[in-house]
Amino acid sequence: MRLDVVTIFPEYLEPLNVSLVGKARARGQLDVHVHDLREWTYDRHNTVDDTPYGGGPGMVMKTEPWGACLDDALADGYEAGAHGPVMVVPTPSGRPFTQELAVELSTKPWLIFTPARYEGIDRRVMDEYATRMPVYEVSIGDYVLAGGEAAVLVITEAVARLLPGVLGNAESHRDDSFAPGAMANLLEGPVYTKPPEWRGRGIPDVLLSGHHGKIARWRRDEAFRRTAEHRPDLIERCDPAAFDKKDRETLSILGWAPEPDGRFWRRPQNVEE
Repeated sequence: MRLDVVTIFPEYLEPLNVSLVGKARARGQLDVHVHDLREWTYDRHNTVDDTPYGGGPGMVMKTEPWGACLDDALADGYEAGAHGPVMVVPTPSGRPFTQELAVELSTKPWLIFTPARYEGIDRRVMDEYATRMPVYEVSIGDYVLAGGEAAVLVITEAVARLLPGVLGNAESHRDDSFAPGAMANLLEGPVYTKPPEWRGRGIPDVLLSGHHGKIARWRRDEAFRRTAEHRPDLIERCDPAAFDKKDRETLSILGWAPEPDGRFWRRPQNVEE
């Protein structure tokens, strides 16, 4: 996979050289190019922003540097043999970044990130490049950052770990929170390792039983328990067809009841039916 990142703070992307992403780069699984947008400015002040049309506070990033930089990045990528570019625009006004979207992006051969500063990038930039490639406007959460570089790091790490060969164990992400399949819309439960006792605290006996079926069931029950506690909205929108009989029993114990369509809703506490 090729990654291009256009930014006015190239040093912010240094974490791409460490951990799993850094190792993937060293092995040639990720071809990362970080571009300093100011190198495509034309005045002695290296200006990348201007006042917004219509007035208002803040500044807007200019079209000219972005257009020149993106054109060069595309030309370089094509010359190097890359294909199928996708632009990823980190913005709080974009679609939520989810594990499902991370899986989708991990299938793309070339991602071009455009993290903005100030009030954002002139809209015409996205409209222009949407005629040349798919443009994904993506939000990592319901909050506003000083810039989009942190979002690039989040998205890159979530995507890169899904690439074949990046994780030491290819099955490692199978039971992740939100992983497609059995863990869709569920949070992963607690995990434990040696020693078996620490400061008077042990681990659940089932994990020492060697009974793989019981262990799998315990982990799924704990996933339901944690999801019900921290993200009940996920259970409310789960596909009821994904629940087996034991899942439904667990949800009932946790205080959830089925609707006529099979979906579950949380019963009010301390209220007799």
